[in-house]
Amino acid sequence: MSGPPPTSFRESRRSTRVPLRVVISVEGVPENLSCEGETIVVNLHGALLTTAVPLTQGLKISVQVYLTGKRSGARVAYVDPSNPLRCGIELDHPHNIWGVPLPPSDWTDPSAEKDRR
Repeated sequence: MSGPPPTSFRESRRSTRVPLRVVISVEGVPENLSCEGETIVVNLHGALLTTAVPLTQGLKISVQVYLTGKRSGARVAYVDPSNPLRCGIELDHPHNIWGVPLPPSDWTDPSAEKDRR
């Protein structure tokens, strides 16, 4: 069987994903929603996480990472149809709020550099 050689696959993420489990709190903005959750995978632009209550796609939220004390606005970009407690979020501004001590080289972020000073 002949055919074209396999092409290399490059994931279309804006920044490298890092498996990391940290406890977070989530608040709905402006909804009166508050719950805890945990990250599964993080990157500079957002995270895949699980929450104690289901969130809806497009919901504006505020996320606080207990480990770092950092907070960021975000929106729910994806809700897993087979598990509504699992969702993907996009941070309002790319930032290492997660506390990844040695972030990947593509996590270049001026505000993260400022935090190191």
